[in-house]
Amino acid sequence: MTGAAPDPGAADAVAWGELLAASYRDIGDRAMRDLPIYNDALGVEAVGFRRFNGTIIGIMVTPWFMNVVMPAGAMRATSGTSLRIRFPAGDIEFALSEVGQIGPIASCSLFSPMFQFADMAAARATAEAALAELMLPDDSEEAVRRREPATTPIDRRSFLRGTLAERRG
Repeated sequence: MTGAAPDPGAADAVAWGELLAASYRDIGDRAMRDLPIYNDALGVEAVGFRRFNGTIIGIMVTPWFMNVVMPAGAMRATSGTSLRIRFPAGDIEFALSEVGQIGPIASCSLFSPMFQFADMAAARATAEAALAELMLPDDSEEAVRRREPATTPIDRRSFLRGTLAERRG
């Protein structure tokens, strides 16, 4: 037998994301559709929901926001309305709220409003990229490479000598 065993919690994570998406669809239809922050080109979608450190994490895309979200029922707030969660990319602060029949959730805003997205494909691609970055360890080779400047900084002496073109390359 080859391959890894399927993660039994993965289906639960996807199902929780879909329940949350259904709640946001209802909120959109009832309360958000007529507001000026609503982007009619977008829908509601749960993107990349998975198990992470004993909980569920994913990104919720709606016509009015894109947030990293997780259930917050078992988590302790660091203050009355927020909590800090450690991810491979670093610590992220989440706001606590309640969503319909889902209950308490923790969310971290990525975009709001959503007018920079022309369609769901663009919003979904951005959500997938954001989640991948969140799960990228801060000390990984890829993260370190991304932090390095693309070009060397300009120093005053090189600028005045006109040797900038020689240094870049």
